[in-house]
Amino acid sequence: MTPIDFRSDTVTQPTPAMREAMMAAPLGDDVLEGDPSVRSLEAKVAELLGKEAALFVPSGTMANLLAVRSQTQPGEEIICDENCHIYYYEAAGFAAVSGCSLRFTRGERGLFTGDDVERLVRHDDEHFPRTSLVCVENTHNRGGGAVWPIEQLADVYGRSTELGLRVHMDGARLWNACAASGLEPADFAEFTDTVSVCFSKGLGCPFGSVLIGDKAAIAKARRLRKVVGGAMRQAGLLAAAASHALDHNRQRIGDDHRRASALAEAIAEIPGLTVDASRIETNMVYFGVDPSLGTAAEFCAKLDDSVRMLDESPQGVRAVMHLHITDDDVARASDLIAQAAGATGSPA
Repeated sequence: MTPIDFRSDTVTQPTPAMREAMMAAPLGDDVLEGDPSVRSLEAKVAELLGKEAALFVPSGTMANLLAVRSQTQPGEEIICDENCHIYYYEAAGFAAVSGCSLRFTRGERGLFTGDDVERLVRHDDEHFPRTSLVCVENTHNRGGGAVWPIEQLADVYGRSTELGLRVHMDGARLWNACAASGLEPADFAEFTDTVSVCFSKGLGCPFGSVLIGDKAAIAKARRLRKVVGGAMRQAGLLAAAASHALDHNRQRIGDDHRRASALAEAIAEIPGLTVDASRIETNMVYFGVDPSLGTAAEFCAKLDDSVRMLDESPQGVRAVMHLHITDDDVARASDLIAQAAGATGSPA
């Protein structure tokens, strides 16, 4: 039987309609005269987020790297949450490429406040690094897919602006934040200087992210993309997939959120596993494994590849919903997880 793959929303395959759109895309040289499908996507996303310009890049990690490098100088400091993607999953690019250090907040589920920014910003003193950038993540991955309340984001942006700081949003799953809140991408982007959005998370694309911001920041980022080896040629094949996903796959994201809640509610009833189902906002379920059932990695191994999940901490497991997951998958996975925990479950 086909494994139920909850490891990430990046495991999806392009749909037949997406493949058709890719094959039909007009192409050009993205470095020379410009690829028309890439330029069309960049303009589309810039308009969607209410910003002046956009840049198509291979990954969210590169988009964040360019955002940091284009808005900081070596030796400066960035304020961000201690569990943010830029710190936790991006191979210290902020240090290796941008020469920056980080100063951490410890916000609830990765969300912090304007007071936190004001408390952490460095005063003008030659002994200290200069604070130049604030980074927020929406939704917050290690915060369990938490969505930034728009008022809280506005507070962080307003206070940061008063202090002379730029604000970057890692919006890899901004589409999920919009689906959960009922807000538009531009509503969140209003309270940022730059935003990265990803097409391989939630939207089912094989590749690609876009960095959005003002013309000056994006022009600098485009040059830096060349520096880090990310300039592309006939990238319209991939841009067409992203454009198709924006038109056809955003509307269904709420189904992922509903299925995440259903899985969490089932797990909450299984002895030895803990999850607060009331805190599931988007497509992610983080749950705890009692040591009596082994470590998180050992618990995942008990499922013998029938249900694939990631052990995110010694006793913590992550499951992520995406467009290939059905209601039947959630029901079957719930039974299999119960069986692995030694609880009674119906046959798979």
